[in-house]
Amino acid sequence: MRMNRLLCAGIGLALVLPLPARADDADELARIRREIDELKATYEARIRALESRLEQVQKMAATPAPAPVPAAPTPAPLPVASSERNEPPRQAAGPNAFNPAISLILSGLYTSTSQDPANYAITGFPVPEDTEIGPGERSLSLAESELGISASIDPYLRGALRLALEPDNSVAVEEAFIQTTGLSHGVTIKAGRFLSGIGYLNEQHRHYWDFVDSPLAYQAFVGSQFGDDGVQLRWLAPTDTFLEFGGEIGGGRAYPATGSRGNGAGSGALYAHLGGDVGPSNSWRAGLSLLQTSPRDQVTTATDPSGDPVSNAFTGRNRLWLADFVWKWAPDGNPARRNFKLQGEYLWRQQSGELVYALDGAAIPGSFQSTQSGWYLQGIYQFIPRWRVGLRAERLATSSASFSAEGVVVGVPGYEPSRNSVMIDFSPSEFSRFRLQFARDESRQGAPDNQLFLQYQANLGAHGAHRF
Repeated sequence: MRMNRLLCAGIGLALVLPLPARADDADELARIRREIDELKATYEARIRALESRLEQVQKMAATPAPAPVPAAPTPAPLPVASSERNEPPRQAAGPNAFNPAISLILSGLYTSTSQDPANYAITGFPVPEDTEIGPGERSLSLAESELGISASIDPYLRGALRLALEPDNSVAVEEAFIQTTGLSHGVTIKAGRFLSGIGYLNEQHRHYWDFVDSPLAYQAFVGSQFGDDGVQLRWLAPTDTFLEFGGEIGGGRAYPATGSRGNGAGSGALYAHLGGDVGPSNSWRAGLSLLQTSPRDQVTTATDPSGDPVSNAFTGRNRLWLADFVWKWAPDGNPARRNFKLQGEYLWRQQSGELVYALDGAAIPGSFQSTQSGWYLQGIYQFIPRWRVGLRAERLATSSASFSAEGVVVGVPGYEPSRNSVMIDFSPSEFSRFRLQFARDESRQGAPDNQLFLQYQANLGAHGAHRF
């Protein structure tokens, strides 16, 4: 080794140096030789220690490292367009890898309406009494806030819980599920309570909506948003173009269902999503979904031919088709300064079964069938950093309705509910937003409603990205 050669050269040089021939220098010569011997012994000990460490490092390098433990992927769904795929589980980075990520979404609202929200209804589209529709309470109020907790369970599962903190001081479980992270071939399974993957808007949390409220079609057909207790299966195809298929079976706990029938399922859903990129600045996604429920004695309040309220009970099959499309533009794929999103959905519902007409009066049973539809189209434009403007148009229609009971006539309403909204919002950062929205709501025949909303939102804690 190099150190040995230097040591030997130094010793040789010391030995050949001329020394005085005097007798009193003999002791000095002996002392120098002793120091040289001590120095040599010290360096030999250090060399042996270094060689031992080198051997240990070589043995450790030859031993295979233990398999890393995958951590939970973020609750955020897929990134954009062709890269919109389920990412592989991230690797655990230390003892805190399985600590839960906690997020809190705070939201407040000021609402002004020209019509009393307590009397809100959508003409021709009755819903159960406890279904959430309309602009909500007037004046200042807390909007729905959200508390979320998510974490890895083990190398194969992650779990998430999201609580909805309601303005009336109640707490509701919006989502509580486990989801696989270790399955191969693009397969993911989710079990528990979750927002359904139907359509485009349904699976998004409220704080991610571009408007304060959900479209009329969502309110009329699924009560603003459909979630259920059940099992979900998704498959992401191994293709360059984003292609995803999914299916769900649930207990049918909420509108448009009323619960399962015995041991059977109360709801089922199928959907397919397709997406891709068009150059560096554009991306898109389209989807087709089917939600089928089997309501039983579902009580709704409608109006009779005289315009008076009447309560009916429906039992049968409710089939809802949804077609959605989204187009996003950002210069060179960078949305930081400017971007535009065009989003629209068309919903078509068919009901067939038995109806008990006028529960609180004659209670006349008979067969019932109806076909209804609705759509919305909205555009959101960020014209400078942090500032966005948006427009939304929407409409509902009933194409057919029949009730085969003697003495009772159910006609097709000639009125088509509609609403137009405009909004502007400002985001000081990615964690906060302030929004001003105005809507001209003509859902109630003969009672147009001018609605003004001022909303704030604040994100606290860990919060991942959202779906495309």
